[in-house]
Amino acid sequence: MKEIELTVRDVLARDSFQKAKLVAGEKGLGRQVRWSHILEVRDFESLISGGELILTTGISMTLDLETQIAYIRQLNELGVSALCVELPNPNINIAPEVVSLADELDFPLILFDEVIRFVDLTQDLHTAIINRHHQMISELDRLSGRFIELSLTSNGILKILQELHQYFRRDVLFITDRPSHYFFPSHVKETESAIRRQLEKDGTLQDTGRYLETAHGLFATVPVRGFGQVWGRLCLAMDDMLHDDFYFLILDRAGLAVSQILLRNRTVEERKQNLEDKVVRGLITGRNTDPDTVLSALPAQGRNMYYRVFSIRLASESMFDSEDLLEEELIQRSLIIRSVFQRGGFFPAITSGKSELVILAFFISGEDQRNTAGRFEQMIQEIRQMPESQFTGCRFGVSKVYQDIVDAKRAFGETEDVISLQKQAVAASPFFEKLGIHRLLLLLKRGGELERYVDDYLGHLIAHDRRHDSDLLETLVVYLECGGVKKEAADRLFIVRQTLYHRLEKLEALLGKDFMESDNRLALEVAVQAHRMLAREQDQPLVTK
Repeated sequence: MKEIELTVRDVLARDSFQKAKLVAGEKGLGRQVRWSHILEVRDFESLISGGELILTTGISMTLDLETQIAYIRQLNELGVSALCVELPNPNINIAPEVVSLADELDFPLILFDEVIRFVDLTQDLHTAIINRHHQMISELDRLSGRFIELSLTSNGILKILQELHQYFRRDVLFITDRPSHYFFPSHVKETESAIRRQLEKDGTLQDTGRYLETAHGLFATVPVRGFGQVWGRLCLAMDDMLHDDFYFLILDRAGLAVSQILLRNRTVEERKQNLEDKVVRGLITGRNTDPDTVLSALPAQGRNMYYRVFSIRLASESMFDSEDLLEEELIQRSLIIRSVFQRGGFFPAITSGKSELVILAFFISGEDQRNTAGRFEQMIQEIRQMPESQFTGCRFGVSKVYQDIVDAKRAFGETEDVISLQKQAVAASPFFEKLGIHRLLLLLKRGGELERYVDDYLGHLIAHDRRHDSDLLETLVVYLECGGVKKEAADRLFIVRQTLYHRLEKLEALLGKDFMESDNRLALEVAVQAHRMLAREQDQPLVTK
């Protein structure tokens, strides 16, 4: 790596710099030189991007001492690699205070005591820099090919880590979202455990930045991704932060090879879940399933385990030219969702169809059942934000908490009810327990009583609106929502209060003068919700005229 980077030390060794003298900053000779720049102005902040070797005729060294010191400090703060000063006049010298400051900052200060052609220096340096860039590209291409080659061998992840260690001569670790451990050399096992604990404490693998500082040292990190998710992080031990992206480019290529290995392995694992798919499908549809088969297929059971059924209904049914393509799509969906639930702390069992996924999400009861709702909401948010197009516009349903696996069919029915009400824009929450009165309305609807209930309480009102093209039902709905406050109701209906009084008289004639008493009012509010459910199911407006 050091052979490819061009450093100040390398520059001083070139023929074009044979007449140069290092005045100060010897400890900074390892600074990388990314470009050279001729600088003769005092306001240069916007001209510096970092990593430049600055060439100047020494005009800045003829200024007062305070300005010279500020000049050196500012160059160092902007990340300049070194300052080369042309001072052919023997009567002008660099002040001792400036030399002392440069030594203190490890900022290389280089002196030419004769007139030189800056154009020759810049041409030589730029040629060297461009050649180094070509070397970097060639080296990156070589390493990429090597990583791909290793990814096709057994224990490919460990071999990739060994290759990185051999190249950088530094500790290398791969922290995955599963309990598997990957590191090289073997003595960094404790470091791997410490980094894993710190990542779990500080946040997710997704949120970690380019650098991770631990009690075991500083690490450069890159994410290893699959299907838009972060499956792990590749970590390389460092002495300090890098001034060049070449390290990260190499780590990115290694991470890509690791992600290919993980993708193959997890796809194979998902293909083996065929029995799980059949068992879950049998449980949610109520088909008889052998208890021993259920025990062998589901990820977790016991007196301590509870579960919710989680349904995902896709916006459209997948269309594929062959069964093989469909199978590949279903496997990828299951793989993505399984990873989401495992990161959420659940033990998922999944069945996947053309237009839906159903997950039995098991969890330990000691984790406080109420807290699972928040974790489900986080997972729903994560799925909605995924770049994969198959999850765009999907709907979610989450059942109540159950323990007995025979209740899976009932729990699945709850998720279907939630999704159905979401489709009708009746319910917004994905949780069955938050449906409120709509749970009773669903039971009435299934028993054929819902239409009769609406007709008993609102039939005369709806018929009147149809005959007279009036808005009494809308008036009733708003009046109930406003709690009987006439001024607020009139404002929401955009009518004067006298008009509202006239409409209320008609409502009393149709519904009875006591329609706002507590029992009657509750019955009317339920009837309004029932009418809304039926109207939206039939894609009709709330007020039928």
